[in-house]
Amino acid sequence: MRVVVAGLGTSGFAAADALAQRGARVLVVDARDGDDEREKARVLDVMDVRAALGADAAAALGGDLPQVDGAAADLVVTSPGWRPTAPLLAAAAAAGVPVWGDVELAWRLQPATGRAPWLAITGTNGKTTTTRMLAAMLSAAGLRTAAVGNVGVPVLHAVVDPVPYDVLAVELSSYQLHWSSSIAAQSAAVLNLAPDHLDWHGGMDAYAGAKGRIYEGVERACVYSVADPATEALVREADVVQGARAIGVTLGVPAIGMLGVVEDVLADRAFVEGRADSAAELGTLEDLLGASGGTGPAPHVVEDALAAAALARSHGVEPAAVRAALRGYRPDAHRIALVGEAGGVRWVDDSKATNPHAASASLTAYDPVVWVAGGLPKGAVFDELVARHAARLRAVVLVGVDREPLRGALRRHAPEVPVVEVEEPETAAVADLAAAGGAPLTGRAVMERAVALAGELARPGDVVLLAPASASMDQFTDYGARGDAFAAAVRGRIAGAAGGGR
Repeated sequence: MRVVVAGLGTSGFAAADALAQRGARVLVVDARDGDDEREKARVLDVMDVRAALGADAAAALGGDLPQVDGAAADLVVTSPGWRPTAPLLAAAAAAGVPVWGDVELAWRLQPATGRAPWLAITGTNGKTTTTRMLAAMLSAAGLRTAAVGNVGVPVLHAVVDPVPYDVLAVELSSYQLHWSSSIAAQSAAVLNLAPDHLDWHGGMDAYAGAKGRIYEGVERACVYSVADPATEALVREADVVQGARAIGVTLGVPAIGMLGVVEDVLADRAFVEGRADSAAELGTLEDLLGASGGTGPAPHVVEDALAAAALARSHGVEPAAVRAALRGYRPDAHRIALVGEAGGVRWVDDSKATNPHAASASLTAYDPVVWVAGGLPKGAVFDELVARHAARLRAVVLVGVDREPLRGALRRHAPEVPVVEVEEPETAAVADLAAAGGAPLTGRAVMERAVALAGELARPGDVVLLAPASASMDQFTDYGARGDAFAAAVRGRIAGAAGGGR
């Protein structure tokens, strides 16, 4: 086959590599032309893969589908970030050339027999935590597994591994699902649905439709959130294998066919005999303390654990393995991580809360809160978020370049809550921080000031919470750099206080 691969990031490189090793003639196209892209192109050149890099190379294509070795392409494999409206992808659609994502390619490259079953996870928020929890449960059961897809190992690498996996925990984004048509997971979960990436998908219906594709062809269990009826609606609409079950997860007492919480016990009433009047204990809320970054099990962490447990139990994992995994699980950085505590004030980094839905879950865990928020809103609306949590806000510290959407929501729905804003740093302050390293200079200076302001506003018993509800790219390279800057500023403040300073 002659294949055009759109994008030379992690997934694009993996796709080009896998295709070339199977004899395909491959052309990779990427408007970027940095050191990383050039190095990958040099590696692919050894496998006789051509690469067209740079804005000029991409623009030269115009609206035409490029030829591969002098002939029309048979297939386009796109990286997740490419929009359907991109000229190359639009040209493929107009020419009737199939467009697959990297995950669709991975599914099709698996052997027809001996295929490792997929336990698939999507949702607006919580995907990575749930996927990693699931992989830990499968490993605790003695299975060879990996967290793959939108996290961890590229799924293309996993499916062609010479040592086959027993089962895969697969995180899927709405982008990846948009470009998938034949994936049929053994079990799948949609954790939640909230407006996100609507500019990419063109609207909420299209976004939800992409998420719902994860349930198509499911064999055993479609896991949904009882608190989010939209996820159950996607289950009802899905075309699944006869006998597949709908399994709800809830923070309340579970009904038959659900997983939930009874007092402080995580209980399974779906995968046990006699579930009409009994349940299996999968763990306790105390077992989730490590998964909550030391701050106590926030409600969304409990929901993630229940969803992971439902998928694991659908695959036959015993309760003891579920509990062992929950006890040993530790979250990735910048997900409700306790940075420090001093003077009765706790400082929590949830920089990964990059949209209103994620920030709402984080705010639910604490009261009262000095909220550090703002960034790149990406068209988000904050009225519902602020109205819901106004009563728990001690004060708000605003950062970011475009603050008006969040500022306006606070003015309308929390007029009594003090709001202070971090101004752009003075030149002298920037110069003083030049040798500090870490986050981008301007962002580092902004976060130093934000932490100082939050410290002045906080009282004993408060939590200062970085849950920005916005993307980070206006002042930081990514949410990790933003969280690192916050943590460094907090530790500096605590150390200064211990030494007798502020």
